[in-house]
Amino acid sequence: MAPQQRRFTRLSRSAAVIVTATAALVLAACSGGGGSSSTSSLGFTPAEQVKNSAITVWVDAAREPAVKAFEAKYPDIKVNEQTYDGNAGGSDSFKTKIALFDQSGQGWPDVVWSTQTNDASWASKGANGAQPFAAPLNKGWFDQSFLDGFTKGAQDPVTIDGTMYGLRNDLAQVVFWYDQKLLDQFGYTAPQTWEDYQSLSDKLAAEHPGYILGSVGDSFVGTYVYYMGAQAPIFQATKTTFSSNFDDPKSKKMTDLIDHMLKNGTLVQDSVFSADFVKKYQNKIVGMPGPIWYTGALFQSKDSLNVPAGQLGAGVPLHWAGDKIATGNVGGGVWYASSHTKNLDAVKTFLQFVTSADEYQVDLAPGYPAYAAAATKWIAKQAAAGYFVGDFQKNVTDAAGQTWSGWGYPSFSSETAYAKVVVPGLAAGKTVADLTDAWKTEMDNEAQVQGYKVK
Repeated sequence: MAPQQRRFTRLSRSAAVIVTATAALVLAACSGGGGSSSTSSLGFTPAEQVKNSAITVWVDAAREPAVKAFEAKYPDIKVNEQTYDGNAGGSDSFKTKIALFDQSGQGWPDVVWSTQTNDASWASKGANGAQPFAAPLNKGWFDQSFLDGFTKGAQDPVTIDGTMYGLRNDLAQVVFWYDQKLLDQFGYTAPQTWEDYQSLSDKLAAEHPGYILGSVGDSFVGTYVYYMGAQAPIFQATKTTFSSNFDDPKSKKMTDLIDHMLKNGTLVQDSVFSADFVKKYQNKIVGMPGPIWYTGALFQSKDSLNVPAGQLGAGVPLHWAGDKIATGNVGGGVWYASSHTKNLDAVKTFLQFVTSADEYQVDLAPGYPAYAAAATKWIAKQAAAGYFVGDFQKNVTDAAGQTWSGWGYPSFSSETAYAKVVVPGLAAGKTVADLTDAWKTEMDNEAQVQGYKVK
């Protein structure tokens, strides 16, 4: 979700940790020296547990309220909070820092938040003989009844061969956001298909130049919103292979659509988080496809588009005519638990709270919770506020279960190649079609560096 990178800050707070049944069970399973238990009860070898030990939690700036809410609910659990970039944009900061701790054999955080859904692919493997950083969560540590509470499919990106290595914080399903005031003013209706979207762009360009239908200036938009939403197989992976097919009919149609709308001026190249975007296009966005978290990050934010209540609606995800609805997923962060933690019970309590508790997920969270019960309350709260128009609640809820399953989750992000090749290429006057060969090559090279066989 593209928060600004911030330097590490360590905040110490004092309180006591009571290690309860979970930790006691693990200790009982450990040998006298600790740290050498059988992996059968939890799926990994736990460290020797230390009573009253603090847990170190890495978060980005936007997740700090989650930590504060937890501390308010559990004042007896000591948390050392550290802020970092959240691995935003596929920066690989999470992986890089953990590799250093693996080399030294100490210093691992207990909990890590990441904006990327592809970290499980590497965090589930131990580098150079080290124990994998991410602890299995569904092998005896977390109750299955709790894990079953996540929205169907939410945990798929972090589940490998039946083992769950993280907990999704939120879902980032894409819908079509529209400004009902502008649609009424211009006599348009919100598109439901990609074909409708392109046709609307031609009418808008001809009749109301200067008004837009979106931007492709951010790496997460170009990849997840447009190509993933188009079910274009440009980023597919298994455990050992990677493939990218820009010649697939759906890939080619999306490439053509983006180039067509860039040419007629209804798609722009400004980042949606830039000051220029707000300055140029506030009150001129007729509609745009984007994730659910655009609500607070863009539309309702007084520092961004600040759309008045009663104008904004969420339509169905754009899809190809005749196809089943399938939408993109733009992030939806993940909480990871360290297999090296010395306080299993506190980590479990923390993760259960930040992913499912009303005090955070319903009252404070900016995005659609991955935990189903919290999601039901969150969306109802949003709808009851009277800000949105149309079938907001239904369309957002339906889209949560319509994420396209054909996208891959290898150990690198699709965003980095787009940022390196496509963004500067478009700025230089090239079309997406001009850039697809170089874009594919960059992704293939990244895959090979990460050890994947390119198909």
